[in-house]
Amino acid sequence: MDTGAFVCSCGGSCDIDLEAVRDGVEGVDVVASSELLCQDGLAGMSQVIEEYDLDQLIATTPEPSCQDRIRGLADEHGLHPEASVFVDHRETNAWVHDEAAATDKTARLINAKQAGLREEAPSRSVSKDAGNRVAVVGDPGAARSLTDDAEVTFIADGREFADAEGLGDVTMERGRVVDIEGSYGEYELTLRARVTDDCIDCMDCVREGPDGMVTEFPVDIHPDAPDGEWTDTCPTDAIDLDGVTRTVEVDQVIYPGGRDDARGGRLGFYTGPVDAGTIAAVESQLGGIEKPQFLDLEMDVCAAGASSQEGCTACVDACPHGAVDRPTIDSVEFDETACENCGACTSACPTGATQLREPSNRRLAREVEALLEDDTDGGLLSRGDGGIDTQVIAFVCSEYAAERLRAHGRKAVRSGDLDYPPILPVQVNCTDTVGEAHVMHALAAGADGVAIVGCGGSCLHSGPDPKQDLVDRLNRATTDLGLGDRVGFFAPEAGNPAAFVESLSGFVEFGLDETPIPAGDYEATGRSDADREEPRPNPDFDSHGWTLESVRTILDHVEPEREVIRGLKDFGVMEVNDACTLTPTCTNLCPTDAIQRTGEGELAFNHADCVNCGLCEEGCPETAITMHDGLDLSLLPENRGGEAWVTVHEGDMLECVRCGKPFTSVASADKIEEEVGSQVEGLAPDSEHSVFEYCSDCRSRLLFDQGEKR
Repeated sequence: MDTGAFVCSCGGSCDIDLEAVRDGVEGVDVVASSELLCQDGLAGMSQVIEEYDLDQLIATTPEPSCQDRIRGLADEHGLHPEASVFVDHRETNAWVHDEAAATDKTARLINAKQAGLREEAPSRSVSKDAGNRVAVVGDPGAARSLTDDAEVTFIADGREFADAEGLGDVTMERGRVVDIEGSYGEYELTLRARVTDDCIDCMDCVREGPDGMVTEFPVDIHPDAPDGEWTDTCPTDAIDLDGVTRTVEVDQVIYPGGRDDARGGRLGFYTGPVDAGTIAAVESQLGGIEKPQFLDLEMDVCAAGASSQEGCTACVDACPHGAVDRPTIDSVEFDETACENCGACTSACPTGATQLREPSNRRLAREVEALLEDDTDGGLLSRGDGGIDTQVIAFVCSEYAAERLRAHGRKAVRSGDLDYPPILPVQVNCTDTVGEAHVMHALAAGADGVAIVGCGGSCLHSGPDPKQDLVDRLNRATTDLGLGDRVGFFAPEAGNPAAFVESLSGFVEFGLDETPIPAGDYEATGRSDADREEPRPNPDFDSHGWTLESVRTILDHVEPEREVIRGLKDFGVMEVNDACTLTPTCTNLCPTDAIQRTGEGELAFNHADCVNCGLCEEGCPETAITMHDGLDLSLLPENRGGEAWVTVHEGDMLECVRCGKPFTSVASADKIEEEVGSQVEGLAPDSEHSVFEYCSDCRSRLLFDQGEKR
């Protein structure tokens, strides 16, 4: 791919040094600049595209009209519609930083954009067919709006709609909503009413019933209505004060007064006020949907469970949109059409079973590495020379947070006194995308600190302060590693840039010391086992492996304060008590093969491979296993002479009295004989040994021989 970078100063309104930016850009085929790129500079840009036969353009402009002009120019040259990408050198850069910092940051942003483009995933799509059935609960206006295109079922939810007009084309359902289950295309509403389908709308119960307790249209009775002779007025015996339930199956649901169990909302399920956008969204999804595929799934490495034992629940717990479910206790299932691309499941997953396609973890890693400069000799400016002094990687949510930062920049132009430290932004779909692996990698790559910049209380997915737990955990880990607190969460408020500036400035200028970890010469592999003959089956940049690689890099430059690093959720330490009988249950259940039983009666544990899923603890029949959170440095192979396995329990193995093969532990055999010995007594009367002293093969042969003699 031949790439050109084009730098603009927006007619001098952006205080950056164009020549210095050109000098700082790396990895592209050509860098050009202009005072007004989107107007006077277009002709020169066209010449550069032709001369260098470019097929990818990176331009510094956040302005939509300017972007459209550049896209139009690219189209004239026959480039792909997505060949033009853009960098904000203005609102979140030159308008809020001084010239030296803005110049440095602009070059870094272009380098990061180029690094990310090299890792861009090819587009794929997912689809799901659905019908045109829409349930509307209690909102006649919404029901009327959809009757031309949808099969509308109007659910009264116990309310009176005798005076509502325009409902002639909808199916009216009496009853109150007591439950809603399912997903887009497969919703099922459970309704409870006190009037059955035998009702003929004769109105007798309306006239004779208690005042305010019986609705006229549709006819239904309030749950608190008293029993009495008035119930005998119904000529069809349709009154049932005990209540009757029925279900309604639809493809989408509008329920203004309802609550959604998925905190971020589910596809095809709308709560809260209904507006034109709601109606448009419903109409756009009638008949089915096709959307980009957001996830790469490798369920072979999933640690959700096995053999009817529940293991890791991270993705199900994390998903705010109901797109991950447990069809059985030991498995998970993803509804990719319901996925909203927030990345919550991917940052929570320790094994890499689910990963975002775009931006992938590999792409985020390369962007972070490109943003961090070795400022001793390789950056535009060294520390203290006016460039970017403190290098802070900022994972910025692409929703409200990014929009508010741009608004803060525009306000800075008007006020002239609003600036904040030049953080180095990496845009993510949502702050839910960010997990411990992303943060630890940024620190391993030489960042002085990491800022997670999200939407706060306005987050479309997580709600208020969604990453506070992550921040607390990771600051505990960085402190244990000897780095002190290095992570912060920030939520820019609309119309109140001062609060954001104050909190960010305090974090960067007063909360961070220079990191001892050098920047500018680190490229993560995303693996913790690159030097092993038999690597883990997990994909590159899974959370566990990527985090461990990053921690190992950090340890080359620090003196940790503790042997056990707390706060890292994807690492567990196994403790086994004397109740262990060395059954193979834990070894069979472990999804990462981090537990093995030896023929010498030992249970061994590989801490570097354990993802702390809890399956062994859950499935142990003797409840002999306890898992403790944390990364124990003393258990890593590099601190044990290269030995990855540590013995966590020792017991005696029982050898088969016939073939001599060790086949179970003495404790396990004794336990089984104690529980069922009386039931098999006498099966082999000619043998001098108990049937429990034979391995399964020899036991079968023994019993066969005994049967032959009878």
